[in-house]
Amino acid sequence: MGLLADLAGWQLVLITLVMTHITIVAVTVYLHRHQAHRAVELSAIPSHFFRFWLWLTTGMVTREWVAIHRKHHHKCETPEDPHSPQTRGLNKVLWGGAFLYRQEAKNQQTIQQYSQGTPNDWIENHVYSRFPFLGILTMLVIDLLLFGWVGVIMWGVQMIWIPFWAAGVINGLAHFWGYRNWNTADASTNISPIGILIGGEELHNNHHAFAASARFSTQWYEFDIGWFYIRLMQMLKMAQVKRVAPRIKVDVKTKVVDLETLSAVIGNRIQVLSNYARQVVNPVIKQELCHSTSECKQKSRLVRQLLGQPNLDDSARERLQHLLSESQVLTTVYQFQQNLQHLWERTANNQEARLAALQEWVTKAEQTGIQRLEEFAQRLKGYRVSVLAHTQAA
Repeated sequence: MGLLADLAGWQLVLITLVMTHITIVAVTVYLHRHQAHRAVELSAIPSHFFRFWLWLTTGMVTREWVAIHRKHHHKCETPEDPHSPQTRGLNKVLWGGAFLYRQEAKNQQTIQQYSQGTPNDWIENHVYSRFPFLGILTMLVIDLLLFGWVGVIMWGVQMIWIPFWAAGVINGLAHFWGYRNWNTADASTNISPIGILIGGEELHNNHHAFAASARFSTQWYEFDIGWFYIRLMQMLKMAQVKRVAPRIKVDVKTKVVDLETLSAVIGNRIQVLSNYARQVVNPVIKQELCHSTSECKQKSRLVRQLLGQPNLDDSARERLQHLLSESQVLTTVYQFQQNLQHLWERTANNQEARLAALQEWVTKAEQTGIQRLEEFAQRLKGYRVSVLAHTQAA
C-alpha cells in the first residue's frame, strides 16, 4: 500500500493531471522558450527544477531536444525536417512522433550543429545525459511508494503525455490542421486559440511567425498559459523576458509615408504580408472568383495556398496563372503583393531609396480603383510598432 493510496479516484486523477501539467510547463518554458530560442532567461532555481523534473518524467536530454527543435525550424517542411507531416505523413508523426525524435537524437551531426548553449555542467554530463532512463525509473518508484499499484497507471500516463501531446499532436497536427494568423513559409497552424492543455504550444503558427518571442499569443482572443507562468516568474524575479513579438498599430492621423512607417514595414514582414492577405487578397478572391458556394471554397483555398507560397514550381505557377486569368482585379492584387515583397529583397542599404520605393508603392496602390487595396495602402501609411512590445521585452 502506498502512503496516499487511500485517496479518492478523482483526487488521484487530479494529482496525475497536475504532474503532467508541470511537465508540459517544463517543456514549453524551459526547453522551448528558454533553451531553444533564448526568448526568456530563467534563474537557477526554476531552470534546475525544470531540468530535474523532465529527467524524472520524460528522460529527455536537454541538448538533444534543443538540437532537434532548432533543426526543425531551420529545415522546416523539407525532407531534412525531423518530424514534418508534410514530408513524412500525418499518421507517422501523430502516432510515431516519439520514435522520430529518438531516431534524430542518434544523429550526432544534428546534436553538434544545433545544441550550442545548452547545459554542460557536472550533473548534466554525469547524471541527466548519462543515465536518462534512471530518472523515469526513479519516478516509477516514487509513484509506487506514494500511490501503491495505481501509481503504475499514473506513471504510465506521465510517460505517454509528452510523446503524444508534444511529439505527436504539436509536431503533427500543428503542421497540418488548424487556423493561421500569419502567412509563414511553412505549414504551421494554431490548433486552438486557448493554449492551456499543451502549455500554449497550441499557438504553433504564431510561434513559427515569431520564433524568438517568449509570448505565443498574438491576437486578443488567444490565451497562452506558458506566457502567464513566465510573467508570474518575472514578478518573482525568477525570469527575464528577452523578446516578444512586435505588434503593429495604425496611426490613422498619418497621411504620408515616413521613416516610422518604413521601420514598421521593413521590420515586420510577416505581419505586413499577413495583413495584406487578410485585408486585400481574401476579400478580392471572394468577390472575383466566387460564383457558387462550392466553387468559392475550392477556388479561394487554392488561390490562398498558391499566393502564400514563396517559391512555386512550374506546375503550381501554371495553376496560379490560370486562376488569375479569370480576373484582372485579382491579377493586379497579386502584382502589388509581389512588388510589396520586393521591398524586403532590395539589396540597397540606402534608407532614402527604400522610403521612396514604399512611397511609390502606396501612391500606385491608391490609384488602382480597387477599394480593398486602396484602403490597405491608406492604413499602411500609419503603420507603427507598438511601444508595448518593446516595454515587455526590456
